[in-house]
Amino acid sequence: MQELDSVVIRFSGDSGDGMQLTGTQFSNTSALMGNDIATFPDFPAEIRAPAGTVAGVSGFQVHIGASEINTPGDEPQVLVAMNPAALKANLQSVKKGGTIILNMDAFTENNAQKAGYSGDPLQIENLDDYLVIKAHITTQTTEALKDLDLDNKSKARCKNFYALGMTYFMFNRELEPTLKWINDKFGKKPILAEANTTALKAGRNFAETLEAIPNTFVVPKANIEKGTYRSINGNTATAWGFIQAAQAAGLDLFLGSYPITPASDILHELSKHKNFGVKTFQAEDEIAGICTAIGASYAGALALTTSSGPGIALKGEAMGLAMIYELPLVIVNVQRGGPSTGLPTKTEQSDLLQCMYGRNGESPMIVVAASRPADCFDMAFEASRLALEHMTPVVLLTDGYIANGAEPWKLPDLSKEFNKISVKKPKKDADNWLAYERDENQVRTWAIPGMEGYEHRLGGLEKALNTGNVSYDPNNHETMCHIREEKVQKASLNIPLQELEGDESGDLLVVSWGGTYGATHMAVKQLRKEGHKVSLMHLKYINPMPRNVESIFKNFKKVIVAELNLGQMRQILNGKYNIGAKGYNKVQGLPFKISELVEAFKQELG
Repeated sequence: MQELDSVVIRFSGDSGDGMQLTGTQFSNTSALMGNDIATFPDFPAEIRAPAGTVAGVSGFQVHIGASEINTPGDEPQVLVAMNPAALKANLQSVKKGGTIILNMDAFTENNAQKAGYSGDPLQIENLDDYLVIKAHITTQTTEALKDLDLDNKSKARCKNFYALGMTYFMFNRELEPTLKWINDKFGKKPILAEANTTALKAGRNFAETLEAIPNTFVVPKANIEKGTYRSINGNTATAWGFIQAAQAAGLDLFLGSYPITPASDILHELSKHKNFGVKTFQAEDEIAGICTAIGASYAGALALTTSSGPGIALKGEAMGLAMIYELPLVIVNVQRGGPSTGLPTKTEQSDLLQCMYGRNGESPMIVVAASRPADCFDMAFEASRLALEHMTPVVLLTDGYIANGAEPWKLPDLSKEFNKISVKKPKKDADNWLAYERDENQVRTWAIPGMEGYEHRLGGLEKALNTGNVSYDPNNHETMCHIREEKVQKASLNIPLQELEGDESGDLLVVSWGGTYGATHMAVKQLRKEGHKVSLMHLKYINPMPRNVESIFKNFKKVIVAELNLGQMRQILNGKYNIGAKGYNKVQGLPFKISELVEAFKQELG
């Protein structure tokens, strides 16, 4: 048995091979055993890609460790490939000297041709640098289940648990958490519970007797802060953050939305929590989704709408309407590869300029971004707080990488954290109240239907100062544009100052935002260990930015912005602060690797 500080495993196969479930079970078991984890599910972009093709490959990568884990890892040390397409799609990323487990039953001539091979994949690919374990996973699964009253197709579907059992033996994972999950999942169908249980144990037993596995490995418990943890993905954390925000504000929560990958799971999750006063509405289209949310906000609820880039484009006019109404509303953009339909299941950060400026007229909005799956809870709460306390729409940016990825989340003490949001209800008597009269931060009050005497006019036409009456006066229009912009900028007084990782001055400042945090954090940490004068500024508040951002820039010789687009944040920073920042950019539908960032930052250091 060999002890490892960390290991990266990738499960890969057809969409119907259950790789997402397999990876999730490995992750959850590892978390329960005390490891730190980070995951990266990788879904095929085609809804019904032909079976056995590279386009139909579904993968799940998990990084487990005994120390700090911030990314799902650069290169898997173990690849489970359930067919030739999975091997072809993933081989180039497997670490040399790693282990590849192949389901030889799927390596037929027909499947090789579907994957784009002109002959035997094992002869065409150079596998000399890897430990290759050839297992007849499908036939061994059906053989293990031969005494069960199931058809062969149903038996073969259990092959993912057989493969999972093999990896459980290799890495000394406990069976009990998965066995409990199987019994809970298939409790009403005992024969399916027995089939998957038998397959899991059979896979483990096979690996134990297989001489091709020279070593087994153990990853000790991680030394992490004491507390109660659970594994959580970004979309679930986002949903829960909104629920807590509504509780902290004493409001009902309303979501008006239209399903779109990869944001739909927020709608699915919130629909489960009617007991918290949550109301969800699946609209007929994106425009209807946001318009129902605006109506709910007018009626006094914490209202939100969720989407991805194409849906945000459709919501643009209604976002401007909520802005000129000056109603609290949270718009969630779970970014994916674009443009248009683009790469629906792949991650990207290319909607930043869209969310900053993608509306007609002068239409400023607060924009914030979550940095990792667990942080989605914090930033959903923050987006809600800023929307309610500043009476304006707020855009919350996440992305497919952190929305679908998972990590351990320490449950907060809600009696001390996330427990209070102020709501801007009228305090004046009705006779002296004006709908658009403002406080020192240019924030109006929120009078809702049913408050006698506080009736007021609401609409998309320009409003007169204080009264809100329709006004076509040129000077009033310019005044109102300045006021709405000033209101957004004054929110900088209600957000924390920007923090740095590293020294306050140095040779290179790395700037990142959103879901790139894990990779940039680890890259900068590695460079600092090597003695380089590098620091990291990771932005979560994008509009307005924290008040001390400009002063931070002045203390570094060079600035490089790392982002999964062609340089949108770099463009904003150079335009706003004139700092001559350079960029490191990637638009492949994949997250950054730590190694590529280290190399790019070293080149910038010269």
